[in-house]
Amino acid sequence: MASRTRGLVKSLHQPEQQALCELLIEARRKAGFTQERLAKQLKRPQSFIAKYERGERRLDVVEFVTIASCLGVDPAKLLRKLLGKIA
Repeated sequence: MASRTRGLVKSLHQPEQQALCELLIEARRKAGFTQERLAKQLKRPQSFIAKYERGERRLDVVEFVTIASCLGVDPAKLLRKLLGKIA
């Protein structure tokens, strides 16, 4: 199984990670949320939102789905949009 992931680079500075950050910022703004409002919905500090939006923190899939749900966005649609940007 390790041979399948040899080419996987886990970096906060990859273009794919930046594209994800941009999509999440866009989704938050379209939903009319501030970072503070979203943080309250998630019961997290505002810095949690700021860090993943700036690319300083990675999100796991559960966090991603929860954030999308709070914003009223279908997480699958966001992922398809992301795939369209990085393909």
